[in-house]
Amino acid sequence: MSPIDFDRSEAVFADSVDATVGIEEEFQILDPTTLALTPRFEELRDTADPALADHITGELIKSEIEIVSGRGEDLADAIARQREARRRLFAHAAAHDVALGATGTHPWSDYREQEFIDTEHYRRVADSLQYVAKRNNTFSLHVHVGVRGIDRAVRVCDRLRPVLPTLLALSASSPYLDARDAGLHSARTQSFTKSFPRCGVPDAFGSWIAFRDYLDLLRRTGSIVEYTQVWWSVRPHLTFGTVEVRICDAQITAGESEALTTLVTACVLAAARDVDEGVPFDDPAPRLVEENVWRAIRHGMDGELIDFERGAEVIPAREAVERLQRWSGCDVAFGDLNGAQRQRRLIAVGTPMEEVFAHTVAETRATYASEAVSCGS
Repeated sequence: MSPIDFDRSEAVFADSVDATVGIEEEFQILDPTTLALTPRFEELRDTADPALADHITGELIKSEIEIVSGRGEDLADAIARQREARRRLFAHAAAHDVALGATGTHPWSDYREQEFIDTEHYRRVADSLQYVAKRNNTFSLHVHVGVRGIDRAVRVCDRLRPVLPTLLALSASSPYLDARDAGLHSARTQSFTKSFPRCGVPDAFGSWIAFRDYLDLLRRTGSIVEYTQVWWSVRPHLTFGTVEVRICDAQITAGESEALTTLVTACVLAAARDVDEGVPFDDPAPRLVEENVWRAIRHGMDGELIDFERGAEVIPAREAVERLQRWSGCDVAFGDLNGAQRQRRLIAVGTPMEEVFAHTVAETRATYASEAVSCGS
């Protein structure tokens, strides 16, 4: 079994530049009439013009497509790159009579009917995880932020652990699973994070040496054969020299995606600043962070989160977001209701699932397909 090239990873992070940004957005590929998932990834990939093809990647199933910004020199550059990729993708999809959706789960399409894409990596995932891989029909937003120095990047990840539940609550967009109202705000997190191995909020490692030893143990025991089989909700990405935040649901509107990307980027850089300045950090116990993850899954922005600064007290999720914004220096505006809340308001008045989803698809098309963006209402 070939080792993970740790020396190369250290060199990648030594050459990394703080505050570069990469954006990855996953979309559902939909039949335009029924809005059910349809397996047409290869068609869209193979017929894309070169300018778009460079920004398209496949995920686990053929009814999913991901677009990536590539490395932006800063946040503004990454967003500009992603806007152009989105515009091209939505025009390309429309030309091929395909719709695109952007909620954390598809409300009703049966996971048992989805087909895996045919790549070495995903053949390995499907073979090693079996039902767990088959069950995972989820869609998310990932943000990469450049952080110089691999030991520093590990410690940044440690400091982001208690922040992740707040980002999850803010990003929640998936109340449905298996053609039912799941009674949750992020059914995606429950379906994916609670099923995949080496997933969710990681332990605090404290140093690159400790994290490297963990990865090497996984490799030597045959638990993984490549680094990307570690699916933590935040991780140092050994290929890109970034801290990758992976906790967020896909965002229904382009404005929500950009606002959330802005906040995630600010949080990573604030954590790096605190590491550099030696700001004291009281690392919450994993069981407490996990409690807040559950609160975010269940109630999202309608709920409360445990306030780690005041022990046994709780604060509204909105207040937790505002606290993150103050700490990170991020003043971006978020709408009054996030994606899950808007859907839940429709559910509460008896709107059928199909109509609720159709509304989200219309929001997605109206914002991602053009440069005009909205944070929702």
